[in-house]
Amino acid sequence: MSPRPYTSSLTVRNTCPTIADQSPITLPKLVPVIQRFPTDTISDIEAKMRAQLQQFSGLDLKGKRIAITAGSRGINGFISIVRSLVSQLKEKGAEPFIVPAMGSHGGATAEGQLAVLENLGITEESVNAPIRSSMDVVKLGEIEEETPVYCDRLAYESDGIIVCNRIKPHTAFAAEYESGLLKMMMIGLGKHIGTTEVHKLGFHRFHKALPDAAKIFLEKAPILFGVAIVDNAANQVARVEAIPADQILDQEKELLAYSKTLIGRILLSEIDVLVVDVMGKDISGAGMDSNVTGRSATNVQREYAPNIGQIVIRDLSKATKGNAIGMGNADIITSRAAEKIDLAVTYTNALTARTPVGAKVPLIASSDRRAIEIACRNATSRPDQTVRLVQISNTKDIEKIWVSTSYLPEIECREDIILDGEPRPIEFDESGNQTWPTIR
Repeated sequence: MSPRPYTSSLTVRNTCPTIADQSPITLPKLVPVIQRFPTDTISDIEAKMRAQLQQFSGLDLKGKRIAITAGSRGINGFISIVRSLVSQLKEKGAEPFIVPAMGSHGGATAEGQLAVLENLGITEESVNAPIRSSMDVVKLGEIEEETPVYCDRLAYESDGIIVCNRIKPHTAFAAEYESGLLKMMMIGLGKHIGTTEVHKLGFHRFHKALPDAAKIFLEKAPILFGVAIVDNAANQVARVEAIPADQILDQEKELLAYSKTLIGRILLSEIDVLVVDVMGKDISGAGMDSNVTGRSATNVQREYAPNIGQIVIRDLSKATKGNAIGMGNADIITSRAAEKIDLAVTYTNALTARTPVGAKVPLIASSDRRAIEIACRNATSRPDQTVRLVQISNTKDIEKIWVSTSYLPEIECREDIILDGEPRPIEFDESGNQTWPTIR
């Protein structure tokens, strides 16, 4: 066996030094606020799924082996959706199973992808179906520049594939199709080899690659139908639709447009310092959603993203399993976060996606206090108390956030940002790690 090409973990020996000739900085007080977004929500997911699947009641599925895709994102309601799907397939006599559809994630190994699903709560027990993980693929055809399109062999050799995924704006490109069912086919079911091949085209060509690859999947693979999920800013399921295979290309465009009306974001245009409690692959494919931070490895532009001076990362999520892809879009991370980085997993992801900038290690600070102080000092030359600082749990959970008191004059005149408490100083323990706000 050949040696791994890079070190598995990052060991932090020294962090950013204290600058002796700089006076201590006074951090701004923070106040909790609630951001208001559209609240479209499905209250009974199982009933909705049963109604949606009625259109396929004529399918003869008795004894058929049906593959259902499951990706690497943490999607609220996903387990309920899959469990309901499994139940109804079994009622028709089918034999459903789950396939991890996540490109190169999980270290590009079958075992690693099983572990990713388990960390998301997707187990054989939770969805009541077996999970079959393999990196073996079948070539379906080619798109531009003789780029091969692959499909997970277990899914391809099944009697039918149900492509299940969330539809939302992508973190690295903007087009008619972004994250959704088409991407789940080309990237998710393409496994490591397929993902590597299509990323050679570059994200700037995904607007054509996605529909072209999807047409090949729909022609050559046994796609039964798609299950598209759209969530709201509070990560609740706003819509779930079962889409016939021949309608996926049309309906995904419509659902993406709908998703953009619901997307969670920071409703402040200018931010000196953004403190992010946790980043990770379970939160966003880019570790931090560029639709929230305005930063991506490909410099994709979103008109609704804020202008941010400095970004601080306090920690990595447990479910990311050391994958710190996207940390290169931050300016400062804590040593606590840095010590959890698995470089092998992170580099595999970055090199497969051809976005090595996302794997660059930012400046490392010894504690939360040091990280925030450095960011405040670098972000603005204005007096300390006017620093515009925002703190969020992660880029997925942004309904309740913390903002510095410098925003109060603006917030008091708005209906979409509501005060939810009194201003308080940021609090730290004796090691310099934050104890308030604790919003994870």
